Amino acid sequence: MPIFNAPTKDIQFVLQDLLKVSEQDIPGFSDLDRDFTAAVLEEAGKVANNVLAPLNTVGDQEGCVLENGVVRTPKGFKEAFEVMKEGGWTAMDCDPEFGGQGLPYVMHTAAQEPFVSANMAFNMYQGLTHGAYSAIYFHGSDDQKATYLPKMVTCEWTGTMNLTEPHCGTDLGLMRTKAEPQADGSYKVTGQKIFISAGEHDMAENIIHLVLAKIPGGPEGIKGVSLFIVPKFLVNADGSLGARNGVTVGKIEEKMGIHGNSTCVMNYDGATGFLIGEAHKGMRAMFTMMNEARLGVGLQGYAQAEAAYQNAVAYAKDRLQGRDVTGTKNPDGPADPLIVHPDIRRNLMDQRSFVEGARALTMWGAMLIDRAHKANDDAADGLISLLTPVIKGFQTDKGFDMCVAAQQVYGGHGYIEEWGMSQFARDARIAMIYEGANGVQALDLVGRKLAQDGGKHVMAFFEMIKSECKSHDGDDRMKGIVDPLKTASKQLQAAGMYFMQNGMKNPNNALAGSYDFMHMMGHVCLGLMWVRMAKASYDALDNGASDKDFYETKITTARYYMARQLPACSMHLARIETGAEPVMTLEAANF
Repeated sequence: MPIFNAPTKDIQFVLQDLLKVSEQDIPGFSDLDRDFTAAVLEEAGKVANNVLAPLNTVGDQEGCVLENGVVRTPKGFKEAFEVMKEGGWTAMDCDPEFGGQGLPYVMHTAAQEPFVSANMAFNMYQGLTHGAYSAIYFHGSDDQKATYLPKMVTCEWTGTMNLTEPHCGTDLGLMRTKAEPQADGSYKVTGQKIFISAGEHDMAENIIHLVLAKIPGGPEGIKGVSLFIVPKFLVNADGSLGARNGVTVGKIEEKMGIHGNSTCVMNYDGATGFLIGEAHKGMRAMFTMMNEARLGVGLQGYAQAEAAYQNAVAYAKDRLQGRDVTGTKNPDGPADPLIVHPDIRRNLMDQRSFVEGARALTMWGAMLIDRAHKANDDAADGLISLLTPVIKGFQTDKGFDMCVAAQQVYGGHGYIEEWGMSQFARDARIAMIYEGANGVQALDLVGRKLAQDGGKHVMAFFEMIKSECKSHDGDDRMKGIVDPLKTASKQLQAAGMYFMQNGMKNPNNALAGSYDFMHMMGHVCLGLMWVRMAKASYDALDNGASDKDFYETKITTARYYMARQLPACSMHLARIETGAEPVMTLEAANF
């Protein structure tokens, strides 16, 4: 069975040494001192290590079973869900008015990471609920909040998001699910939704479905979509559960991975629904849920890679294969451990430098969300809007790559199920697809986010990097780390300039390069994080940090990323500057 140990020390480094959370001028952050965050992370780590990780293989092998309209989750899941509820892990950043703890979103994100690494499929039950909570919290009426949120905060009731239909995924304007208005102000929702994560299960008393549907007579396309609360059981005026609603499970999808999560086909047959927000404005409310989910999926990308990396390191240190070409390192054994070989080191350093950089970027993104919401900071809101498709798209692409890389360390054993490495790759693969496939993330980045608000957010991003680099002038220790970021940032700006100069006359010139641009920007973002982490590590050493190895390792890893990963930006720029012709010349009939 694979091993897992929550990387609490590294998460603590990001919160305290890098982000300096307790020093931020964001409401609620002054309470996040080292002792407090360490205590929270330690307890989260215990749950991840001792409760969730042992169920990861169980969930993968057993999966979920549909019996008489009810989904049975894998053995041990119900008991683990009670642990999560009793520990308050489902309510960390929720509003105290509805039973939450009121902590910043960055603390919720930090605590969630080890849960995702330990058991991604399991954690999706509460993760989807948190997103549904947010949509109702920001867009629901006072009555809707009072009715649903207290039980969703505790996960006594869980939540879902219902977008996709058999004939439409990303193009939601094509949806056919309809919502007929009723005399009492409710709606009758009829249609079918597919790929609904946690759509039905046996771990909660009620499931609150958020369903996109069209009200007859509304505008065509996406402008005619509305969002509805459709509970599994209707809720009486006193808060008790009433009649079963007209929503049923058609089947459980047979998937490549995340077997422990019940991905369902949901059938709505005149189910009673309640409009959230304004009619025909459903996407506004749904995107509150989706943008939060996209940051969470970006976290899934590197969190799965973290778990895979831990196992690959352990195997590389233990498995004896060949001799070190520079001299025997294990003279008492028949061979040296795998980790002596340069290609194994390269493989592991690729994984390590990505995971730690992505962790920093994700936590910084979560803090930007806190700044936007708690401090009403428009600049932070614009920046995280720009970064969201990068965090989701780049980190899930690379996270899957790193899971495959970890599998490769095992050689043939990586392909054998009993070693558990294939599960990390299979589970990570979905993150590249759901919450907006990564090609869509790239199109969103280039087609919408770069030009948002006149381009001021991307210009602010470039200025931030320029200022960061300039702040290290005169520090010779930082030169070899900062200079690659300067180069990569200039290349990213050159790519943006190419889009401006060539995209107007032929939009395909921009769209054909969008995926490369997303990856290019992802590398630059991680490069920025590594510059900041290296500086934080030097500062800690200068201040007499007791754990010198930790900070020196961080600096070594920073140098690796800048030397071995950032040069990918040159390749991406070269591809972008070829324009649309190589991509679009071949006629569709000739594929």
